[in-house]
Amino acid sequence: MNTTAHLLLGSAAFGSAKSRRVSIAALLGAFVPDVSLYILCGVSIFILGISPHVVFDELYFSDSWQTVFSIDNSFILWGAVFAIAIARKQAVLIAFTASALLHLFTDFAMHHDDARAHFWPVTDWRFVSPVSYWDSAHHAQWVAPLEGLVALVCAVVLCFRHSKPLLRFGVLVLLIAELLIIRQWLMFF
Repeated sequence: MNTTAHLLLGSAAFGSAKSRRVSIAALLGAFVPDVSLYILCGVSIFILGISPHVVFDELYFSDSWQTVFSIDNSFILWGAVFAIAIARKQAVLIAFTASALLHLFTDFAMHHDDARAHFWPVTDWRFVSPVSYWDSAHHAQWVAPLEGLVALVCAVVLCFRHSKPLLRFGVLVLLIAELLIIRQWLMFF
């Protein structure tokens, strides 16, 4: 899924109208599994001046980058932290880790060529999904609109949950960004 969809889904699933801290934790948990991607790509493109073609066609698939992605996308690591959060009954940490795990489950189901080693450090095995959220060669023309629909439903849930105009505006910005990203994927891939 696109990061924007992860943010909407994680917030809708694990955020709370009663606890700002829980809602922020759910939002951050949805984002953290993608942080390394943004850092590695951002530094490579904007600081080191490496072309996006090299970044996404070569570096993304390099052993070093894949190792980083394996760590922050590990069901094993996130599951262990989730178990600790449950054992300690810490609502903020539960929302954070549950949202991250939801991110991993959706990525597990929708990454084909770019699949991650979700069971690191136990194994480097990757589930190569038959579908992709971005690649039309792997049914993105069907998956992407469904992702957009899920994002829309989550945005509606969040707008009903939160009455503050600024929060609703933020949700709307995420939804618009998600729909524009989907449009770009379908046009170019």
